[in-house]
Amino acid sequence: MIKVLVVDDSAFMRKIISDILSSDETIEVVGTAKDGKDALDKISYLNPDVITLDIEMPVMDGIEALREIMKKFRKPVVMLSSLTSQGAEATLRALEYGAVDFITKPTNIFKVGSQEKKVEIIKKVKVAANAALLNTVTDKHTVFKKRSIDITNKEEKLDYIVALGTSTGGPRALQAIIPTLPNEINAALVVVQHMPQGFTKSLANRLNSMSQLVVKEGEDGELVRRGYCYIAPGGYHMTLDEVGINKVYIRLSKEKPVSGHRPSVDVLMKSVAKIKYLKKIGVILTGMGSDGSQGIKLIKENNGFTIAQDEKSCVVFGMPKAAINIGGISKILPLESISNEVLNILGVL
Repeated sequence: MIKVLVVDDSAFMRKIISDILSSDETIEVVGTAKDGKDALDKISYLNPDVITLDIEMPVMDGIEALREIMKKFRKPVVMLSSLTSQGAEATLRALEYGAVDFITKPTNIFKVGSQEKKVEIIKKVKVAANAALLNTVTDKHTVFKKRSIDITNKEEKLDYIVALGTSTGGPRALQAIIPTLPNEINAALVVVQHMPQGFTKSLANRLNSMSQLVVKEGEDGELVRRGYCYIAPGGYHMTLDEVGINKVYIRLSKEKPVSGHRPSVDVLMKSVAKIKYLKKIGVILTGMGSDGSQGIKLIKENNGFTIAQDEKSCVVFGMPKAAINIGGISKILPLESISNEVLNILGVL
């Protein structure tokens, strides 16, 4: 049985989440807490396997409680976040401080009990129970000066497209790669991170603030430029459209989700595999499921070089494992070696 402690300042939310989790025969809710301080008191004697933790609470909020939990108990935590820009920023901080994953609260609180949300909550708690807890991240890559955006650079030669796909544990994995790349690279990065609308914008802003590359959400019809990193906006598929030599444009669409995801890593990577005039690198990072395995295999089959994050450095090894198992990967590397490998291929190192 997976023992869970549910922490939320709303009695209504505590009841709903507890009922949802208890409906699964492999999960036992061993207790509830009304704020962070209450949670810390109860963890020591309830010894839960997983904690669901609301971000906004009185007395001690979720972020402060999370830091204490990681310091004293090292337990897997799944955050509950509101669908607001403040909620997105707080969630990204929580993921940096060691939370395994997050669940968004619908704007209509009664939709928390919807079938789709029930499945998500149970699935994420089960994944968290078996997730690897990594050391917390520090902002150690803030040494770079920001690239000055010069519209005359539009004709700079672009040689490579680097496509990255990730899910659970992704924000921290991206933070270990993107801020370490210099702006002189002869490449553009395109990224799919499974996240809802609004959260991807906060992720782009956060990575942009600590990177030399310009990191932003991709926009429909935008010309892809070297020294830029484009993140697929939540709720949209992002693809690349090659128009002539060294001219690649971003396309966004609301086509149906693929394997339950929009954006989908497979959708992006399959479009990258079709590019003829640029060299291609595919990178599959930590995440549950198998999204991206088919797309990255196509990149490899179309003369691209492909990298998978190794099991030891993943929060969840699902996505890299799926890509490795179907023969889609050229090289398996620990997270801390991936940016150097990319720079080697680009001829920077």
